[in-house]
Amino acid sequence: MALIAPSLLAADFANLQRDCEMVNRSEADWFHIDVMDGLFVPNISFGMPVISAITKHATKTMDVHLMIEKPERYIKEFKAVGADILTVHYEASTHLHRSLQAIKTEGMKAGVALNPHTPVSLLIDVIQDIDLVCLMSVNPGFGGQKFIEQTYSKVKELKRIIKGANSSTLIEIDGGVTSANAAQLIEAGADVLVAGSFVFKSDNPEATIAGLKKM
Repeated sequence: MALIAPSLLAADFANLQRDCEMVNRSEADWFHIDVMDGLFVPNISFGMPVISAITKHATKTMDVHLMIEKPERYIKEFKAVGADILTVHYEASTHLHRSLQAIKTEGMKAGVALNPHTPVSLLIDVIQDIDLVCLMSVNPGFGGQKFIEQTYSKVKELKRIIKGANSSTLIEIDGGVTSANAAQLIEAGADVLVAGSFVFKSDNPEATIAGLKKM
C-alpha cells in the first residue's frame, strides 16, 4: 500500500489550518510542502514562517520539497521549522553527496528530486545515501499540470537500480497524480504518491485521499 502525501500547494491558503486539520483526520500519511524560490522554478511558494505555522497544526510527517537554487544554504533552517524529510533537486545541487550528508546530520531523511528530463541512472553512485527519490511527473513550478506518461518507465528503471543496490530508498511521484494513474504507478514500483489539486479541488478531500489509499 502506497503512502499518500497531499500537497499543500493546492490547499486554500486563507484556510491553511482547516486544510491541515483535514489532512490530520484523513488516511493521508505525510504532508507534502513545496518550497519555490522563483529562480529554480518560475513560481514562489511557502517560506519558513508559513512552514512553521503549518507544523503547529500538522500531526503527520512533514515532507519538504525544495525547488530552490543552492538548497544547501538552508538545511538547518528547514530542520528548525519542522521538516522530517528534506528533498533537494539533483539539478540544483552541485555537491549532492555533501548535501545529503548535511541533511542526515540534522536528523532528517534525505531526498533527491529529479525533473522529468533527468535520467534516474545519474543516482546510481549515491542511491545508498538517499532515503527518498522524488520523480517529477510534471515540470516543476505549478500545480494542476498534466501527468507525463514517460514516468512509468522511469519508476521501473529506478526500482531496478534500488533493488540492485540492495537499498531501502522510497520512490515518490509528484505531479498529476489521480485515481486514473495511481494504481499503475504503484504497480510500476512507486511507494509514495503526492496529490495536490486532485485532493484539494475535489468535493470531498478526505474521501479522495481514502480512495487513493485503497489503490
